[in-house]
Order: sequence, then structure tokens, then C-alpha cells
Amino acid sequence: MENNQASLDAVFHALADPTRRAIVQRLGRRATTVSELAAPFEMGLPSFLKHLGVLEASGLIATNKVGRTRTCSLNRQAMQATERWFESQREDWADRFGKLDTLLSNLTEHDNEA
Repeated sequence: MENNQASLDAVFHALADPTRRAIVQRLGRRATTVSELAAPFEMGLPSFLKHLGVLEASGLIATNKVGRTRTCSLNRQAMQATERWFESQREDWADRFGKLDTLLSNLTEHDNEA
């Protein structure tokens, strides 16, 4: 559990930044070179590479260097692990809301009987 929590922490940290979220969105369409990824952002390449480093450290993206070209791709397994966490949270909250609905219905019935 501890390792899973650390992975989730890294993913949420990586996704906390709008630039990194935009990068993940673009990589969701297809693998892309660093220069293509960096083009729409108004920042220097060293700053952009720091964003890629955070994404890579979180496990959200992988990079592959062939010659002088570095290509980035989305690690869909990391995204699926995050989706599973959200799904478990959704299930927990649905259960809690169901219990609250039952409680409120019982209270309303009890008030109507009195």
C-alpha cells in the first residue's frame, strides 16, 4: 500500500501543473518528440525539460532517445492505476451517499408517523 500511495502522490503532483496536464493530453493522442511537445509553450527548453522530468519521474510518461531525437509517450498503465484509485473513491462515496439517503428516508418516515 505504501508504494502505491507514493506512486499516486507522484502522479497527482505531476498533474497539479497545467503545463504538465497539457503535455499528458497531447501524449494521449500519440507519441511526440520533445521539440514538437515544447513548441506551443512559451518557455525555454531547460524549463520545459524540467516538466518532462517530473512527468517521467511520476511514471506518467516514458522517453526514448534515438540518435539526437528524444520521443515521449504516455504510460497508460500509470493512468489506469490512477483511474482505479478514483473508481474506488467513487464507490466509497456512492456507498456513503446511499447510507445517508436511507437515514434521511427513515427520519422522514419517522417524522411523518409522529
